[in-house]
Amino acid sequence: MRIIFAGTPPFAAAALNALTDAGHDIALVLTQPDRPAGRGMKLTSGAVKQAALARGLPVSQPPSLKTPEVQAELRAVDADIMVVAAYGLILPQAVLDLPRLGCLNIHASLLPRWRGAAPIQRAILAGDAETGITIMQMDAGLDTGAMLSKTIIPINDSDTAASLHDALARAGATAIVAALADYPAWVPASQDAAKATYAAKLTKDEAQLNWHDPAEGLARAVRAYNPVPGAWTLLDGAPLKIWSVQACSDSGLPGEVLRADPEQLTIACGTGALALQEVQPAGSKRMTAAAFLAGRPLLPGTRFGS
Repeated sequence: MRIIFAGTPPFAAAALNALTDAGHDIALVLTQPDRPAGRGMKLTSGAVKQAALARGLPVSQPPSLKTPEVQAELRAVDADIMVVAAYGLILPQAVLDLPRLGCLNIHASLLPRWRGAAPIQRAILAGDAETGITIMQMDAGLDTGAMLSKTIIPINDSDTAASLHDALARAGATAIVAALADYPAWVPASQDAAKATYAAKLTKDEAQLNWHDPAEGLARAVRAYNPVPGAWTLLDGAPLKIWSVQACSDSGLPGEVLRADPEQLTIACGTGALALQEVQPAGSKRMTAAAFLAGRPLLPGTRFGS
């Protein structure tokens, strides 16, 4: 098929590579403009642009798809279909109507559960046993279009947002190639709006751990916010990021240090406790809890949190 591909981060780059390897004609790659990144705030290309340039594919980076000029550019491509994956820009109806077969989205959840910006993290936070990939026909709504296929991916107790992202990226790449190969047999299925849930965009504030919450929920939060924005707490008024924990059955006052020795740093929660395994003080690198305690001894009874 002759395809316009729209995406920006590594999740989308996996699909672009798979479509190219499958022999599809990628007539144009749309991706967001380069952004400042790193300590030097140097303009940096996203993963999709890097993959496209490596394969010699034409790239366009409009800041919006709403202008007549950009829409004329897309119309001139005369694409059979547009494939969209984590693009980050709204597709107006005029763009949705351009390709002969419409626009397909690779969505990282089992729709209608977790429509929206952060489906991977919200699934982990909620304690879902599984998530997956939905190939969806796009319409003007937010992830509301008819579904062509679903691929189920289990969520393991050890999964972080990073590891689950990688599994879903691989599944999404496979699913979109299969969906296009199955084009003559498409049977779109409508979503049940009554079962829809919304995956709101993540914020740094919500990633602050509330030690009054149960330990099991906080352990999921640490995994869900890894790597971005990173779960964190306060210790003596300074932020401390928490990258890895293990829930345990100890008890005490929420936020209280129950144990602080080379074997374990344990903090009481509303129910149960968390054994901190990997942390990161402000201005420092990630380190084991034992390494942290070697430079910052803590006494039982010390309190974490605001």
